[in-house]
Amino acid sequence: MPPRRRSRRNNAAPSEAARLTNILLEEGFSKRQVATILGRNSAIVSHFYTRGPGSGQAYVEALHAVVQEVQAGGPRDPESLRNLAGQYVTRRRTKSGREARVRGKDSVQHATDNRWTSGIARAGRQHISSGASRLKPIVDSAADAGGSIAFTIRASKGRFLLAADREYPGPLAASHVVQRPDGTEERSYGNGGTGLNAREWQQRVTRNGGDVAAAIAEWMVETGRLAEGSKITHLELRGWKAGS
Repeated sequence: MPPRRRSRRNNAAPSEAARLTNILLEEGFSKRQVATILGRNSAIVSHFYTRGPGSGQAYVEALHAVVQEVQAGGPRDPESLRNLAGQYVTRRRTKSGREARVRGKDSVQHATDNRWTSGIARAGRQHISSGASRLKPIVDSAADAGGSIAFTIRASKGRFLLAADREYPGPLAASHVVQRPDGTEERSYGNGGTGLNAREWQQRVTRNGGDVAAAIAEWMVETGRLAEGSKITHLELRGWKAGS
């Protein structure tokens, strides 16, 4: 058997973005917090370490500013540092020098006469693992409007504990069940009646540190719908103002 080639990536020098991130880690920040400060998800920070010495170049100036602020004894709360970093984050450029295209957030808000009426946001496995931050504004907007929410959760089929036809009646029923070819299953909650009370869910999300995915997983486990420790692979959250 021929010898296996060693990955050059493993031998590559760390990127400047990774070096600066390491300084922040030594200062007590987590990679998730660094991602929050940069306004990105934690997968971006992981790329600093795995994609060669040039990775994360668009964030180097912002990271420099944040490191200097922290080491100078300035504010350390993520929100203040995020405002600082936002002044320096630049778009990645293509080989031709043009700004690279970026995908927009998978989130839509609707407004009529400057009043929020409805919204929808989706999160996949990667975004869920970093807190699914795009879901929280939907909950908050619906709560502020005295509205409702509904959500669709996707997980491995064998992790759901209740048969679809034995769910509770009303808005807590799994009104939409879809089997996926990859062995996962989708179930929707809150579509019946007036939906789920957004203010109650806002409180639940707050108890989970603003992590909507964690709040939904907690509710699913508490109500006997999902096995403890299950991994949610996809979430779709919908919110609307009552009567709209």
